Amino acid sequence: MTTVRDVAAAKLVAAAKEKLKNIESVKPPAWARFAKSGAQAHRPPEQPDFWYIRTASILRRIYLDGPVGTSRLRTYYGGRKRRGYKPAHFKRGSGNIVRKILQQLEAAGFIAKTAKGRTVTPKGQKFLDNTAFEASKG
Repeated sequence: MTTVRDVAAAKLVAAAKEKLKNIESVKPPAWARFAKSGAQAHRPPEQPDFWYIRTASILRRIYLDGPVGTSRLRTYYGGRKRRGYKPAHFKRGSGNIVRKILQQLEAAGFIAKTAKGRTVTPKGQKFLDNTAFEASKG
C-alpha cells in the first residue's frame, strides 16, 4: 500500500489540495486574502488557493511529525527576514493561519488534540493514504 512517505511532497500536497476544496469545513476566512503568511513575508501570498495548499501541507506535516503543536508548525513555515543592511534573522510563520487551519482540520475530523499536541486521526490517515495512492498513479 502506498503511504505519504512514498510520494513526493509536491505531488501529494497538490492532490490533497484539490480534495480539500470539496470539504465543507475547510474554507479560507475573509481576511485570508490580505494576511501575510508570516513576519518574514513582504506581501500576502499570490496563489489564489494558498489556504488549501497550506492546509494540505500542515496535514502532511502532522502525519509525518505528529504530535505537533502550533509553535512547531510556525517554526516550520517561517523564514528569513531581511532587515536592510543589517544581518537577516529567522522569523516564525503566522500563528493565526496555523491555528485556524488546525481548527478546520479538527472540525473535518482529520486531526485530534492530545496532551502532547495534535495527531492525525484514522480518518485523516485514510484520507492522506488514499490521496498518496492516487497521486502515485497519476
